[in-house]
Amino acid sequence: MPGVFFKILKQTALPVNYRQLFFNQKAVWIWLGVLTIVVGNLAPAEVVERSYSRGIFVVVRWFFTGLNSWWPFASAYVLFFLLAGWAAWRLRSFFKSDLTWRKRLGRAALSLLAFAGGVVFFFQLLWGFNYGRVLLEEKLGISPRPLTVSELRDELLAVTTEVLQHRAGLPEAPDSTVAMQHISPNPEARMRAALGKVLRAHGYAMPGKVRARTLRPKGVLLHISTAGVYIPFVGEGNVDAGLHHLQLPFVLAHELSHACGFGDEGTCNFLAYLACTESDEPYLQYIGHLYYWRYVASEYRSFDPEGYEKFKEVLPYGIRADVRAINREMDKYPDILPELRDAAYNTYLHSQGIEEGMKNYDRVVMLVHAWRRR
Repeated sequence: MPGVFFKILKQTALPVNYRQLFFNQKAVWIWLGVLTIVVGNLAPAEVVERSYSRGIFVVVRWFFTGLNSWWPFASAYVLFFLLAGWAAWRLRSFFKSDLTWRKRLGRAALSLLAFAGGVVFFFQLLWGFNYGRVLLEEKLGISPRPLTVSELRDELLAVTTEVLQHRAGLPEAPDSTVAMQHISPNPEARMRAALGKVLRAHGYAMPGKVRARTLRPKGVLLHISTAGVYIPFVGEGNVDAGLHHLQLPFVLAHELSHACGFGDEGTCNFLAYLACTESDEPYLQYIGHLYYWRYVASEYRSFDPEGYEKFKEVLPYGIRADVRAINREMDKYPDILPELRDAAYNTYLHSQGIEEGMKNYDRVVMLVHAWRRR
């Protein structure tokens, strides 16, 4: 195979001198990308926690605080236009080149590899190493484990009772959907404060001013079944503008958790749960319990569909109204190529050491269950 590889390189007029091949500018980015992947997978969690998550990453956070936390729009837009402009310039250079098509394609392939290596390098440096930090549950002294079907049912019944209690405690709790009027005028700032309180209580910091911006047009993320995304290259979390108001605070807290240096999806869901349920605002407490209830209900339904259907028939109308309102809003944004999306994201999570892939989001059930019984 190596012989075939170098033969192809020669045919495409890439550098055939080994020194040029492995030490030219483009190759350096490829090796840097490979190096950061190797380091990320081999570095001990304690070293990552001490040297990166509580060291280098803190500097990164303060850098982005000074760079872009103050302007009133999502930095993702700036990144998109910069990348689009760069791609247009590269395409123009490609088609205007005097080289043969074989040479153009060969150099373009090497450029793409170099670009990918650079993306991986900066991704890891600016945030990605956080995947290898000490697990939150170790710091909290809890031991999450998969729940049995019986435990899931008991958890569902307990959480249902809590959801009903918190819903009844709202200033207005009609049988119809909880109104948007209860939401804070600046939910991002409110969730940043709530999450910061939780992190400080457990020995973590929130360096700088972390941001979770709203992306438009509506559905730009929801069409790929993603409510939010953290972009390390601009240091900001992003949430879809099409989210229902009963989802928005929780998703904001989730993305802010990513911005504070947590990569694991289940961990970010858990921190969002704590930020909501330990808030002093009844509305946020209700949202936190309702979001967790939906995760528990989904898990229980996957193991006992018949039992869940019987349970759902006697569910109080108020909760059903809120869940239906959320589902109706999400139905406005059908998935685009869901199989491709799932495969790509699962591959990404596996590459970061998350063995369960997208099921990692559901780890919040194990974390909350262990936390509530610590």
